[in-house]
This record gives sequence, structure tokens and C-alpha cells, in this order.
Amino acid sequence: MAKARSAPDVWMIVSIALILTIGLVMVYSASAVLAFHEFGDKFYYVKRQFIFAVLGVGALLFTMNANYLIWKNWAKVALLICFVLLIIVLIPGIGVVRGGARSWLGISSFGIQPSEFMKLAMILFLSKWLSEKQQTITLFTKGLLPPLGLVGLAFGLIMLQPDLGSGAVMVGASLILIFAAGARISHLSLLASSGLVGLIGLVIAEPYRMKRITGFLDPWADPLGTGYQIIQSLYAIGPGGLVGLGLGMSRQKFSYLPEPQTDFIFSIVSEELGFIGGAALILLFMILVWRGIRTAISAPDTFGSLLAVGITGIIGVQVLINIGVVIGAMPVTGITLPLISYGGSSLTLLLTALGILLNISRYSR
Repeated sequence: MAKARSAPDVWMIVSIALILTIGLVMVYSASAVLAFHEFGDKFYYVKRQFIFAVLGVGALLFTMNANYLIWKNWAKVALLICFVLLIIVLIPGIGVVRGGARSWLGISSFGIQPSEFMKLAMILFLSKWLSEKQQTITLFTKGLLPPLGLVGLAFGLIMLQPDLGSGAVMVGASLILIFAAGARISHLSLLASSGLVGLIGLVIAEPYRMKRITGFLDPWADPLGTGYQIIQSLYAIGPGGLVGLGLGMSRQKFSYLPEPQTDFIFSIVSEELGFIGGAALILLFMILVWRGIRTAISAPDTFGSLLAVGITGIIGVQVLINIGVVIGAMPVTGITLPLISYGGSSLTLLLTALGILLNISRYSR
């Protein structure tokens, strides 16, 4: 491929920078009370978030300037490594249990989530696979089942941890990519029906998942149990009103709302910055998704187009699920808000992926 003909997408760069900045500010605001109570240092979480943000920006700058076609050569290797990591993390004594899930590898407070790496690796591999075999994607057996089988295998390993949130994002982004590659709606609809049956089976198989469903349908039936998180989240969003209580003035972060700096950080954003602040943040995500779609449409080759779709899909699906949970429109799942929530693996990997997306935008036609 010829040398990049233009600068990276400016809209995308600005939206990423603004979201990341808002994220650092809100991680400090949401976590200061908890950090001081647990560690005697109100900057405990934001300092670590800043370190991973710096690492992530460094990775973004690298991938933004590295020709995206090089990742086509490494797609198989990356996917294989991620499968190995997903198996290793399940081994007792090696995988670290946090929040009831054996989904971490690392020491002390620093660790990585193989499921986060798998999301990007799967998108890379599917983009390579489908760009080379696009003429067969309309065939159910030869074209559609192989990539879906691979996605299903990865999802199964992730669910053994269990980590429904990360698995749902990977599957959602993968299906968007497969649809964009030309899969038939009739085939996807058939598989979606089968997948719905399987999902119901997964919910029934684990009592805690069934409790989350019942807590979602009627949180007030068990306000101190399964409905607690949703109720406390709504208690944060409601008082925020139009303009919010003011930055740093949240009441719910005083040990009322669980995980205020991670899964439910949007609740704190809405409480402190109000409807205007929450809507502005959603608008920034919409701009990011819009520019990602535009990049996919104008990419010079099929691999770049599908890769842009997949990366944009990861962002869009993750935002949709997180905010849906926070406002009570979806059952509670452990999933972070991209570039906003506290979390090293998620932040670094997303910035790396966004760097690839920015590089694709440099070759847009």
C-alpha cells in the first residue's frame, strides 16, 4: 500500500481525547471516597488509571502510524495466544478471582483480562478470514458456520470464568462484522433464535443469573439484594436533574452505589453533571461511532473496512450495554464504559484498537 495520503480523522482524535479526559476526571471524582477509605489515598485509582492511559496513548500513537495491513499477518498468532490465555486463566492458582470471576492474570492490584485481548484478536482474525473468503459468506455451512463456531468457542471459554459482559461484547461486535461482510439475514436470524434458546439455558443454569433477570424486571422486590445496584444507580441519576449536583458532589459514591468508578461510573456522571453532561458524553461516543463507520465505508480494501467495522462495533456495543444497565434498561452485567471506567486492560486495549482505526482513516478514499 502507498504511503498514507492524509492525516488521521480529526473528529475521531478530538472525541477520543475528550472522552479520555472526562474519564480521568470522573474516575477521580467517583473513586476518591472509596480510595481514601480502603487505601488512605484518594488518588489511588486515578493514579493507576493515568498510568494505563499513558501506556494506552503510547500504543495508540504506535498503531496509528503503523500500516494496518501488518495486523493481517499477525491475526492468527494473536488469536491463538488469546485462546491459550483464556485456558490458562481458568487454572486454579494461576487465574485470579475478582468479583466472583476467575478472569484475571497478574500480581496484586495489577493484572490483565485475557477476555479483553480476545475481543480485539477475534475482530482481527475475522476481518482477515472474511476478507479472504467473502465469496462464501452467503453459504451457511462453508461460509457462516466456521467463523461463528470460532466465536462460539471463545465465548464458551469466557463464560467458564464466567464473564458474560465481555463475552456479549465480543459476540455482538463479531456478529456486526459478519453481517457487514455479507452474511444473509435469514441465516443470522436462524442462528439468533438458536442463540436465544442457548442464552435462556445459560440463565437458568446459574441461579445468580436468574436473580439478575428477576432483579432487572422488578428491582423493588429485593431492594437490598438483586435490585440494589439498579435502585442505587437510579437514585444517582434522578437527583442529577438537568445540570447535576456539581463535579465532586455525588452522594451515591459514599458507599451507596457499588463499583462507582467502574461499571456504574455513568451513574456518577449523570448525578454530578446532570442530563446535559450525560447527553454530551453520549454525543461524543456517537461521533466516535459515526467516524468509525465513515472510515469503514471509505477504507481502500475489504480487510480495512471489516476491521474498522469490528473495532467500531466493540465501542458501540460496549457503550450500549453499559448505559443500558445503568439506566435499568438491561439486566446487570459486569462491563465497563469505554475510555471512562477504571480498568487497565480495557483502557489500554481500546486505545490500541482505536489507533488501528485511526490508521485506517489515513487511507480513506
